[in-house]
Amino acid sequence: MSNYDKVMKLALERGFYFPSCEIYSDAPAGFWEYGPTGVSLKNKFIELWRRELLRRDGMMEIDGCQVMSKSVFVASGHIGNFTDPVVKCTKCGSIFRADRFIEEKTGERVPERLSNEDVDALIKKHGLKCANCKGELGNVSRFNMMFRVGIGPAAEEAYLRPETCQSIFVDFSRVFKTMRGRLPLGVAQIGKSFRNEIAPRQSLLRLREFYQAEIEVFCNPAKLDDMARFDEVKTTTLRLFRDGDASITVVTAEEAVAKGLVPNKLVAYYLSLLMQFYEKTGIDVTKSRLRRLSDEEKAFYASVAFDFEVQTSTGWLELVACNYRSDYDLKGHAATSKEKLEVVDPVDQQKVLPHVFELSMGIDRSLYTILEHAYYEEQVKDETRAVLKLKPYLAPVLVGILPLMTKDGLGEKARKIHSDLKLDFDTFYDESGSIGRRYRRLEEVGAPYAITVDPQTMQDDTVTVRHRDSMQQERAKVSDLRRFMQDALRI
Repeated sequence: MSNYDKVMKLALERGFYFPSCEIYSDAPAGFWEYGPTGVSLKNKFIELWRRELLRRDGMMEIDGCQVMSKSVFVASGHIGNFTDPVVKCTKCGSIFRADRFIEEKTGERVPERLSNEDVDALIKKHGLKCANCKGELGNVSRFNMMFRVGIGPAAEEAYLRPETCQSIFVDFSRVFKTMRGRLPLGVAQIGKSFRNEIAPRQSLLRLREFYQAEIEVFCNPAKLDDMARFDEVKTTTLRLFRDGDASITVVTAEEAVAKGLVPNKLVAYYLSLLMQFYEKTGIDVTKSRLRRLSDEEKAFYASVAFDFEVQTSTGWLELVACNYRSDYDLKGHAATSKEKLEVVDPVDQQKVLPHVFELSMGIDRSLYTILEHAYYEEQVKDETRAVLKLKPYLAPVLVGILPLMTKDGLGEKARKIHSDLKLDFDTFYDESGSIGRRYRRLEEVGAPYAITVDPQTMQDDTVTVRHRDSMQQERAKVSDLRRFMQDALRI
């Protein structure tokens, strides 16, 4: 069983996530829901993102609408450009996403901007046939991935947002003025986006409804190397890669700028913050890379683009798209809306139409990767011990409270400890089954600690604290448990 399959099994059995509407046979693919443990993990991941990126850098957060007018997406280019290539079998009518189909069958990467004619040529070159009936494939066409909705009785045309950032762009001028902004200014948003994926697959890895955490850094294009805070990150390790390179280039942020591997200090600064953040999530950053995209691969709005990718059992997985969008978005919205979107940079009192550097994070993919990198197995006697070695500040349960037995006052004492801690910490009370089985259940949801209330507790008011990773145990006073838990949550 692959690590992906093991994580999937664990996720379903321990309430991390599961398919939407799974009791119905007509439930559409690409929609997944978070269970109780998954919600807890997701919320803690988001809080870590806010702590390590937003609050650290003085960014501002908004919460925009999920349904937006057609004009927004005319201005952004999504109406005309947000498409994927599709190919249809002439015999059975099956439809495939052409670029993914070619990559899966041949291993050859298909650039995002490759023309329909060139994709047709690749299909013919490799002699590809329908995966279902071996019939001939027709010519490639384009499929727009946005979900269209009709508003009101007249069904006025609007769309579910395919990315969270567009409301940041259309709200930027108001946010900048009301919040007394200064460039560079990071504006962030977290929420759901919607894409009508042709072939959603692999649970959280390719969804039609998904969570994004996006940061748009508005900057003065004349001051991209004027970053006072760059010294804070200049020694941060960046792992840079281009297709065709023999290996990943490991350099500091300062070296990356000096060697021209990263275009300027502003981009290097935010890539460094991103690397530092993911290291704190517990993902093995030695299995990560910042892959610089070629001109054929970049999104239509990007002039420079890096994908933060992490190696998983499914291959290299993109977690964050890092795009220098220049003034593409603000210029487009200004032209379509007829509104002036320049702002006055308070430093030199000059009007400027800001450029934008973006960190567009896929939360669902990030959570899957955290689970896979935290998943660990070892043989303990005659059984396989499965453990999620999650960071304590991300673990859905911080500590389990376990009475060794419920008689002789142990149950009441354990419930009292649970009651005293549960409002401030994520605790779980469990008195069912053998103590060993209860340890295993906690380990499978990543709880780093277990507190066992035993007969000695009734004599000296101490408990056994068991450590998840080492399985070592120590005695601790009940009065010290709150401080112990607070120390465990330090990042």
